[in-house]
Amino acid sequence: MSIQRILVTGFEPFGGETINPSWDVAQALHGQQRGGAQITAVQLPCVFAESLPVLRAAIRRHQPQVVLSLGLAGSRSAISLERVAVNLCDARIPDNAGAQPPGTPVVAGGPAAYFTRLPVKALVQRLQAAGLPAELSLSAGSFVCNQVMYGLLHALRRQPGVLAGFIHLPPLPEQAAAHPGSRPLALAAQVQGLALVVDALVMGVEELQVAGGQID
Repeated sequence: MSIQRILVTGFEPFGGETINPSWDVAQALHGQQRGGAQITAVQLPCVFAESLPVLRAAIRRHQPQVVLSLGLAGSRSAISLERVAVNLCDARIPDNAGAQPPGTPVVAGGPAAYFTRLPVKALVQRLQAAGLPAELSLSAGSFVCNQVMYGLLHALRRQPGVLAGFIHLPPLPEQAAAHPGSRPLALAAQVQGLALVVDALVMGVEELQVAGGQID
């Protein structure tokens, strides 16, 4: 598969914060060409009712061969590649519009879960080999991040050739006070990590390519 267009999404700040590394990283990659692939960044609202319509509109507009959705996980200390999204919105805190779903499906009648289409094991190994903190994650939570991962994979269910998945990022150093217990990661290192992910996917290295179905 020849990759020409990559869509990277990040979120606006939420939870009373003024920055969100997912959008900062996406912005840093916006407009870059890596291995012949053009990267476009789109910001998603941290609002249950709005995130998926914005995401679907971006997919229709840009027709990407790769979609990488990014989000902040304030309690984490590594770049976390998510393996699965569940059909559940169960918010611990309100979203930016004040909504706090108590346990509703992302898609009524949809599958219980979707697995990532990214070769996450190989990508984690590449990040770790570059000296970056990286890990596999089995839970994208039940906030808007999980909703976006599930909604992304549901939207692409009839386009099996599109690589897509979700990556959680740790806080930035300037967010350390708001996230005690985590180990913040500088923006430059986070951008480096996502650039490595993009490069690996664009290169089409044989061990990173799995045709259809679950890629792990």
